[in-house]
Amino acid sequence: MPLTVGFDLDMTLVDTRPGVHWSMTRLSEELGVPIDADVVVSRLGPPLEVELAHWLPESQVSAAADRFRQLMAEAGAANCSALRGAAEAVAAVRGSAGRVVVVTAKQAVLAEQTLAAVGLEVDAVHGWLWGAAKGEALLTEGAAVYVGDHPHDVDGARVAGALSVGVRTGGTPPLEADVLLDDLTDFPAWWSGLDARLARLDARLRELGSVLVAFSGGADSAFLLAAAVRTLGPDRVVAATAVSPSLAAAELPAAAAYAEGLGVRHLTPGTDEGSRPGYVANAGDRCFHCKATLLDTLRPLAVSLGLAHVATGTNADDALAGFRPGIRAAAERGAATPLLDSELTKEQIREASRRWGLVTADKSALACLASRIAYGVQVTPSRLARVDAAETALRAHLGELVTDLRVRDLGDGAARVELDAVALAAVDEQALELVRASGFETVSVAAYRSGSMNDALLAADR
Repeated sequence: MPLTVGFDLDMTLVDTRPGVHWSMTRLSEELGVPIDADVVVSRLGPPLEVELAHWLPESQVSAAADRFRQLMAEAGAANCSALRGAAEAVAAVRGSAGRVVVVTAKQAVLAEQTLAAVGLEVDAVHGWLWGAAKGEALLTEGAAVYVGDHPHDVDGARVAGALSVGVRTGGTPPLEADVLLDDLTDFPAWWSGLDARLARLDARLRELGSVLVAFSGGADSAFLLAAAVRTLGPDRVVAATAVSPSLAAAELPAAAAYAEGLGVRHLTPGTDEGSRPGYVANAGDRCFHCKATLLDTLRPLAVSLGLAHVATGTNADDALAGFRPGIRAAAERGAATPLLDSELTKEQIREASRRWGLVTADKSALACLASRIAYGVQVTPSRLARVDAAETALRAHLGELVTDLRVRDLGDGAARVELDAVALAAVDEQALELVRASGFETVSVAAYRSGSMNDALLAADR
């Protein structure tokens, strides 16, 4: 199901004041009853009958409301106009393959006529709903966000468990909204930001229902695990950390502690990617074989646990990278990618992790140990073990100085140590000796660069 965003109509998407003013003035003339149209349009939002009760005896309200709606249908809607930014807000949602629904106190037919008059196309309209009652329609539509100009629109959003976005374009600004914008011209920028993408993530996880999270212990999968627990609860989420020679020894205890902190079950299934010739050969598609093994292990595990999906921590930046055979393997096996689906970038994941107080917020990127071995050099348990030993020894030696660290196995006993700038300046002979003691014969040092091992592949393609 695509992400759904709900919008109020009057003074959120559409400036209905001219149409209401015109129709209310005609109604006042027909009834011979003084109705101040200027006052009426200053407080749009509540149901029409509530407004008319200020001017007419209760016995006349229903008939007067029917007549007002006739006047609006005949000419009032034609006097309305889309508010600034309305078309762009709708387009922003549609640009993310989302649905747009209108939930309004106005009669549905009249709302549809008004939208048509101002040239706004939406996917569904729910009318004659006010305040908390709007929440039922939003729940029916699965809306993750509701945008409105009145405090009662916030009530509707909260009933539906949707993020409330307020705009100051009505007479009574919704100051209690989760997000408050001046008007819809601010919506596209907000929509591309963190809060909106977290709302999309919440909606996507609710749609998935239950998940087995492929939990490597890195920042992305750690954030996904925390988000899944927040949205679905710990009973519908399980973390699985695959155990094999390609997992750094220090990662497993940390992953177990993190999952325990979230109150979520943590499993450690073994994976045997080393039995796949394509993985051992370590050509350009090594990651395909690794991820294929992982998903082939986790899918039946998820089924046995009664979980609907296996989810990976693939993010929006990963999808833009030019070389990701592992993503292809996971996609072919039906893995869910909630972070990618929500368009969350690596930096946004880190920002949200900080906001939530996750210990992994600033954890440096840590791909599997096999990524340290140069393409074309066979991946073996002994090679993986000596890379792990070298990196562990270097981290202990350099301490807090080091953030990014890789020991690259270049084959023929050669290693290249890659470090961030601060640690690079602190490298001494003792550090190099620690690498040699781990089983390497020659050691060079360079600045850390993510994906540097892909250079040979890219050069071969040229």
